[in-house]
Amino acid sequence: MTENRKKVAFYTLGCKLNFSETSTIARNFQDEGFDRVEFEEVADIYVINTCSVTENADKQFKQVVKKAMKLNEKAFVAAVGCYAQLKPEELAAVDGVDLVLGATEKFKITDYINDLSKNDFGEVHSCEIAEADFYVGSYSIGDRTRAFLKVQDGCDYKCTYCTIPLARGISRSDTMENVLKNAKEISQQNIKEIVLTGVNIGDYGKGEFGNKKHEHTFYELVQELDKVEGIERLRISSIEPNLLRDETIEFVSKSRTFVPHFHIPLQSGSNDILKKMKRRYLREVYTNRVNKIREVMPHACIGVDVIVGFPGETDEHFLETYHFLNDLDISYLHVFTYSERDNTEAAAMPNPVPANIRAKRSKMLRGLSVKKRRAFYESQLGTNRTVLFEGENKEGYIHGFTENYVKVKTPWNPELVNTLHEINLTKIDEDGLVRMEFLNVEA
Repeated sequence: MTENRKKVAFYTLGCKLNFSETSTIARNFQDEGFDRVEFEEVADIYVINTCSVTENADKQFKQVVKKAMKLNEKAFVAAVGCYAQLKPEELAAVDGVDLVLGATEKFKITDYINDLSKNDFGEVHSCEIAEADFYVGSYSIGDRTRAFLKVQDGCDYKCTYCTIPLARGISRSDTMENVLKNAKEISQQNIKEIVLTGVNIGDYGKGEFGNKKHEHTFYELVQELDKVEGIERLRISSIEPNLLRDETIEFVSKSRTFVPHFHIPLQSGSNDILKKMKRRYLREVYTNRVNKIREVMPHACIGVDVIVGFPGETDEHFLETYHFLNDLDISYLHVFTYSERDNTEAAAMPNPVPANIRAKRSKMLRGLSVKKRRAFYESQLGTNRTVLFEGENKEGYIHGFTENYVKVKTPWNPELVNTLHEINLTKIDEDGLVRMEFLNVEA
């Protein structure tokens, strides 16, 4: 690292898509002659990629800015991402913030950073979201054993609780050619697993500029990616139940690289609430997807997103959701407590659920998730799987995930980092993780 080169550090809030975009922005800085350093180090520029999905993300942003200012009070602080698009003035007013870039500008950040002198007040460059109609491909590498590969951005759905269409614009996709090029680049970096990511990846194929013609389908993308040499594992991050087709499920079950793990947002187990949310399916469709996966991949891991405390959700609605999930053969839940978002339909709906009841429902579903995960892990004991080990020493253990997303642990050995091994799952430890034995160990 040369002394006179400027140093830049990054902090990502939110989803996997944000991680892939942060990595792309970081590579742009490196191409411009900046040195990337860890966020805990002194840097000339701190870039914070923001999220708008939870209330907490707003508070976290202020804490992250404070942390940057503590490290270097003269540093230049830039905010990009979803929250920067939705509430640019609010972010610009946070003490220490110099630049706020919205959805179309974030990939041009190096053009805006001219003199690096602190501003008295944050400069805002955010577009009308209708202008966010071009596609910037990205992927993240260098931070873990897996890479997040962005294939799609934006969303045409109008779910009543969601700000993502306001923050990211219309649905648009990368070209098949570019996705495959990025996948090949990743495979050459000794990364063993690629996670496909986007806002609504099942909608893949809408043109680069959001024109409605589908060049290719998500199913075709999956087929082509399966042929890329050098990739050991491909994982589909999160896909809408109405866009997950039988042919995709069947292809994954026979695929060389796609792993038996699906994450499918449900949001509510009550058809009344699904209609109020303007989701594009009813719970029967969801049951059908789960049954189809179980039919061809009994050992698959199925994760579910669910929102509690949506306006008008009565105790009966909530219990409908609880019993629906309890009876469904799924593996874990991601539980979100509904929070009001400006400029969404749901924020103006009658009968908001009191905060204490939202919290109680959330706790009940989190408890159900623990039970479901435990039952899923128990069902996998005694089976042979393949594990990919991660890079961290956690209290003397190394952790890893099997292809069907069982989290395992074994005593720390640095040689195992980022390697794949055939194992047998033996027992569940007191911390809930699974112990294992190596197969084919050389004598």
